[in-house]
Amino acid sequence: MSEQAKVGFIGLGMMGYPMAARVAAAGNEVFVQDADENRIKQFIEEHGGKRFDESTAKSVSVVITMLPNSKIVETVLLGGDGKSGWASKLSKESTVIDMSSSEPARSRDLAQLLKNMGLQYLDAPVSGGVARAVSGKLAILVGGDSDLLERERGLLSTMGTAILHIGPAGAGHAAKALNNYVSAAGLVATVEALQIAKKFGIEPAVMTDVLNSSSGRSNTSENKVKQFMLSESFGSGFALQLMTKDLNIAFALSEAVGYEMQMGASCVELWNKAAAVSTPATDHTEMYRILAEKL
Repeated sequence: MSEQAKVGFIGLGMMGYPMAARVAAAGNEVFVQDADENRIKQFIEEHGGKRFDESTAKSVSVVITMLPNSKIVETVLLGGDGKSGWASKLSKESTVIDMSSSEPARSRDLAQLLKNMGLQYLDAPVSGGVARAVSGKLAILVGGDSDLLERERGLLSTMGTAILHIGPAGAGHAAKALNNYVSAAGLVATVEALQIAKKFGIEPAVMTDVLNSSSGRSNTSENKVKQFMLSESFGSGFALQLMTKDLNIAFALSEAVGYEMQMGASCVELWNKAAAVSTPATDHTEMYRILAEKL
């Protein structure tokens, strides 16, 4: 894509807002849309750009979606009838980049539907959380045509520093779900170790130091325990229910490919129980508090 492009951005949530801001800061003209009218107004006031609507949709060359799940992505792009969504309002050969955490099989089907409409598609979910979205240092896992990725690499580089081509359409979303499974399983193992240590008389902060200087070191022990769990701020910016959604995507993927997740089955069950006693605002680091009690 050109150095200064016209980009539609749909979804200005905790991750989407700073990601769209990075795209705008790089000199691109950004056209934004969100279910919350106030988020649209705030973005335009703070970062410029325009509203993504029927009068501007034809002018964009790329549309990025950053939405909660596959169902919402499909509804937004295709409409309830499969024909009247935003995709039908785009110019032919425009590119749709779904950066949401979507279901791999549905992403693969969406790619074909958009191709039938004369549009191009990449799935490009991200990893790194709100802090890295703000700094533009996300990891971006891309599924789809490699040549198309190279054409859009400049745009993706405004939001991330590690841009990995994973495979065909849907592969990015599969990799994202599996990555979050590993992250969620490691978080539970870390939290359980801390709770056991505490009951034995070892301070959680001391046990965290043990993990960080030993083979038990992980992203959770290094970047979440003291910062968000022991401080009781629980402010990592990634919701517990969203992590649970990704785990269920990973579990469904294992069933689809015929691989039995043994530890994964227990992990998903535990997170599902935690999600049932949480709210959409509950941060995933609150697993430290939740697992201090019996679910």
